[in-house]
Amino acid sequence: MFRRDMTCLENAFLFLTLVLIVPRPLCPGQEVAIKESDLVPVLSFEAPPSEGRPGGWVGGPLETISLDDKIVHSGHGAVRIERNASSAGNFSTITKSIPMDFSGSSLELRGYLRTERVSDFAGLWMREDGEQRGLAFDNMQNAQLKGTADWKEYTIKLPLVPEAKQLFFGFLLAGTGTGWADDLQLLVDGKPVWEAPHAEHPQTVFDRDHQFDNGSGIVLKGPLPPVEIDNLVLLGRVWGFLKYHHPRVTNGQIHWDYELFRVMPAIIDAPDHSAANTALARWIESIGPLAPCHACAKLDERDLHYPPDLNWISNRKLLGNDLSSRLEGVYRNREPGKQFYVSKVPGIGNPKFEHEFGYEASKVPDPGLQLLGLYRFWNIVEYWSPYRDLIGEDWIQVLAEFIPKVTLASDRDAYTREMMAMIARLRDGHANLWSSLQLRPPVGKCVLPVTLRFIEGRPVVSALMAQGQKESSLMLGDALKDLDGVPIAKLTDEWMPYYAASNDVVRLRDIANSMNRGECEAVTVGILRHGHELKLNVSRVPPASSSAGFTHDLPGPAFRLLSKDVAYLKLSAVKATDAAQYVNQAAGTKGFIIDIRNYPSEFVVFALGSLLVDKQTAFVRFTVGDLSNPGAFHWGSPLSLMPASPHYSGKVVILVDEVSMSQAEYTAMAFRSVSGAIVVGSTTAGADGNVSPFALPGGLQTMISGISVFYPDKAPTQQIGIVPNVEVKPTIAGIRAGRDEVLEEALRQVLGRDAPAAEIERMSHP
Repeated sequence: MFRRDMTCLENAFLFLTLVLIVPRPLCPGQEVAIKESDLVPVLSFEAPPSEGRPGGWVGGPLETISLDDKIVHSGHGAVRIERNASSAGNFSTITKSIPMDFSGSSLELRGYLRTERVSDFAGLWMREDGEQRGLAFDNMQNAQLKGTADWKEYTIKLPLVPEAKQLFFGFLLAGTGTGWADDLQLLVDGKPVWEAPHAEHPQTVFDRDHQFDNGSGIVLKGPLPPVEIDNLVLLGRVWGFLKYHHPRVTNGQIHWDYELFRVMPAIIDAPDHSAANTALARWIESIGPLAPCHACAKLDERDLHYPPDLNWISNRKLLGNDLSSRLEGVYRNREPGKQFYVSKVPGIGNPKFEHEFGYEASKVPDPGLQLLGLYRFWNIVEYWSPYRDLIGEDWIQVLAEFIPKVTLASDRDAYTREMMAMIARLRDGHANLWSSLQLRPPVGKCVLPVTLRFIEGRPVVSALMAQGQKESSLMLGDALKDLDGVPIAKLTDEWMPYYAASNDVVRLRDIANSMNRGECEAVTVGILRHGHELKLNVSRVPPASSSAGFTHDLPGPAFRLLSKDVAYLKLSAVKATDAAQYVNQAAGTKGFIIDIRNYPSEFVVFALGSLLVDKQTAFVRFTVGDLSNPGAFHWGSPLSLMPASPHYSGKVVILVDEVSMSQAEYTAMAFRSVSGAIVVGSTTAGADGNVSPFALPGGLQTMISGISVFYPDKAPTQQIGIVPNVEVKPTIAGIRAGRDEVLEEALRQVLGRDAPAAEIERMSHP
């Protein structure tokens, strides 16, 4: 079952950022467990302050955090986070960490929160770390605590992950506004954390193998000769194959990252292909004897979408007899369902990547570490991406192309950008370096005070930001031609390789959202306005937190009646618990317009979808990976909506466009299965399926689409997106006039083509 959880895309952005900025001890056991007498004053914000900030807490940006002795829930102090348009970053947080040397089944963080004019959201948050970060995470984003609200107690819960060694928790505020937190409680199975039973964590191979803790020790100097690149390509393929097939690796007996650094010098020094093959064969032998399996894994070809691509291990011309025989032996003796570096998310089936360390404290440049990052991503795609058949080019050649680029990158930023460009070649809109988008060109701390959107092939001003408008003469509908004399087409071509997307529509969407970035200074903007070319001098300003560019729905409440005949619901503010209420309010209308030109605030596929169908209705099927046969993907059975009351019997019209992505697309698939429903709008993002995040060396964070999503008849959605029944795209004239042409067409679909234009215009501007 596809559902919204920590791995869904919108929440993943903030999750990945928190993973990076929140510190942790180098050794999880080095921090002494906190006693009740130490923890209670910290949780209640009664501990002695430090430079005006709450005692016992870390976090930042520091200038946004203070101890408030006037507005409190109880006692003498509460934490206050206050952000404005010029505040650094996208959010502020306070953080506390404790070692997880206790046992139990669930963790709970309670606390009283208060907000004032919060633009995005405020919330409690927790994160469990083990040998890798982010084993479990929640940040209350789904609760959508924003605006102004008085003190109220909130709660978040996580399952206590046995492998977790460190707990991070705190309070955060995203966007702008002010938030307070007070009287926190940290509970294990309903009791204070200091009362939880003590637990010892068993040692793993990572506790025993420390040879490369300070770096790989690999030295490479360019340019790399073709034979060396070929040998390194083969090393990456062999290393990845063994990672997911050799019993000693899949049982967690070997630190496989460090094992790469042990064999790498022999491959780099190999003068030809034969010498590299010999070195690889000897390396496999050194791993240890391969005991024959008693219940060997077999490939079940029933419901097989596609098999592993492993013919190469029998290519003796490529590998030589010895290396090929050893790889074939490993494949024959693989253990069923046994993996150390990957498992499946319960109830969903997308891969959960484990023991993939980010090595964020390691120094870059480090060619070995950088090559590890390339190999890790390449092999995760090779064996666990359900969409690897859609890459559209030779994935092995992509590896060969990026080996010299990635390994010879001269600093962390250059390495990051090369990995960003490599990831973009996957053509998976979920896959990006979400931790490092500030390095994606164009870079800069300020923005033009507008939102841009590609319309009629040009980046067009589609919204005006409040800040900077006094100094700006840009207007709605202005089409950008150049920036500081450089044509937009040239800039777009230069930036395009760094923008990961499933299709070109979304790639241009993201370029438009970034195009206004740059240094905090004036820029000459060439525009086309009403057919006339103009040059404007426009100052860039600090960015304000805003959803502009990421939602094209109506401002205001989630549900409203546009008239007695038309109901409207936008999913960016939807609540699953209110689904029946929406349908009851829509009863008697001719049409129900469901606007998914956004990302749903909550998962409502079944809560709302069941009220729209009048019979069991299949709407989707998935393929999932096979732990026993990495690289194989099997079809699942179709998933259906089951009818429930109250039932909406009018016409359903679904609105989509290029911001409809992932869960939004999945929701549109479900609702379009309703009898008589139509989809109005334009091409969606074409990135569907629950996401699977993982770390890359250098402290980078990425993800892939973890399961593939198809219609019940096996028609694809990835890269294609949700194809509308009625295509409508905004026009420059419409933007200039402030019209919502997509909504106008939806209204005509409900009311008829002869509906008065004045009535259509009135309802589309409520």
